[in-house]
Amino acid sequence: MDYGYYNTVLNVLKIFGLSSLAFFIGIFLAPFLTHYLYKYKMWKKKSGKKIALGGGETTIFNELHKERDTGTPRMGGIIIWASVLVTILVFWLIFQFFPSELTKKLNFLSREQTWLLLFTLVFASAVGLIEDFLIVFDRGYKRDSGIELKTRIFIVLLIGLAGAWWFFTKLEVSSIIIPFLGQLELGWFFIPFFMLVMLALFSGGVIDGLDGLSGGVMAAIFSSYAGIAFFQNQIDTAAFCAVIVGGILAFLWFNVPPARFYMSETGMLGLTTTLAVVAFLTGQVIVLPIIAFPLFITTASNIIQVLSKKFRNGKKVFLVAPLHHHFEAKGWPPYKVTMRFWIVSVVFAVIGMVIALLGKV
Repeated sequence: MDYGYYNTVLNVLKIFGLSSLAFFIGIFLAPFLTHYLYKYKMWKKKSGKKIALGGGETTIFNELHKERDTGTPRMGGIIIWASVLVTILVFWLIFQFFPSELTKKLNFLSREQTWLLLFTLVFASAVGLIEDFLIVFDRGYKRDSGIELKTRIFIVLLIGLAGAWWFFTKLEVSSIIIPFLGQLELGWFFIPFFMLVMLALFSGGVIDGLDGLSGGVMAAIFSSYAGIAFFQNQIDTAAFCAVIVGGILAFLWFNVPPARFYMSETGMLGLTTTLAVVAFLTGQVIVLPIIAFPLFITTASNIIQVLSKKFRNGKKVFLVAPLHHHFEAKGWPPYKVTMRFWIVSVVFAVIGMVIALLGKV
C-alpha cells in the first residue's frame, strides 16, 4: 500500500467530507432555528440605522431598507457556528470512545492548530449573540440599540490581545511571512499588530447588508485559507476552515433573496475574529487584504466617506456608504450587487492564495 497516497486521501476526506457534513448539519438545524426566530419575532422593531460615528440619519439607506429590516429575523449566524460546534464535537467524541488511526485522523481538535480558533469563534459569536438579543428586545424601538460601538471595539481588542498572547507565548510566534521575501521578525510588536488586524477585520463586518452578500464573500475567503493551510500541511486548520465554509453554505441556502434570516452580529463577529486568527496561524496575514478584498474595500469606503464629509464641507464621495449600498442607491438590484461581489470575492481569494503559495517557493 502506498501510505503517502492513503494519507493524502484521508486528508482530502477530512477536509471535504467534514465540510459537507457541516453543511448538512446546518441544513438540519435551520428549520428549528427558523421556527424559534419567527415564533418570538427576533427582528428589529424599527427599520434603518443611524450613522455609527457622530450620529445622524442615513436618509438614503433608510429609504432603501424601510421594508427589509423588520419582519426578517436576525441571528441566522447561529447556523454557522452551531454547525462547526456539532461537527467538531461529534468527531472528538468518536475519537474518545472509539480510538483508532481513522478516528484520530478525523478528529481536528488540536492544541497547536484549532484550540484558539474554536475559542475565538465561540466567544466572539456569543458576544455577537448578546448584541443581537439587545437589539431585538429593545423596548425603546431605537434603530441602533445594543452594545455600544466603543464597547464592541474594546471587546474585539481584548479577543485580539488574548489571541496575540497565545501566539507569542504558547506557540512562540513573533514573525510574519512576506511573500517572496521570507520571514519578518516583529518581536513584541507582533501583539499590537495582531490586535490591529483583528480590529480591521471587525470593521469589515459592515458588509453584512444585503441578502446573501456576507455569506458568499466569507465562504470564498475561508475556502482560500483552507487551501493555503492544506498545502502548508496544516490539515486541522484546513479542516476547521472547510467546516466553517460548510456552515456558511448552509446559512447561505436560507439567506439568498428573499432571506429567511440575516447573519447579524453573532455570525459576522465570530467569522471576522476567527479569520484574523486563521491568517496568523497560516502565517499568511500579508495577503489578507487581497484574499479578503471585499471586506477591506467596504471598510475603506466608510472611512473615505467620513473623511470626505469632514474635510470637504459635507461633500460625499459615495451616494451612501458602505460601497455595496452605493451601487444599490445607483439603481443596481440588490441581487446584482451581491452576485458581482461574489465574483470579485472568488477572483481575489484565488489570487491571494496563489501569491501566498508561490511566495513560499
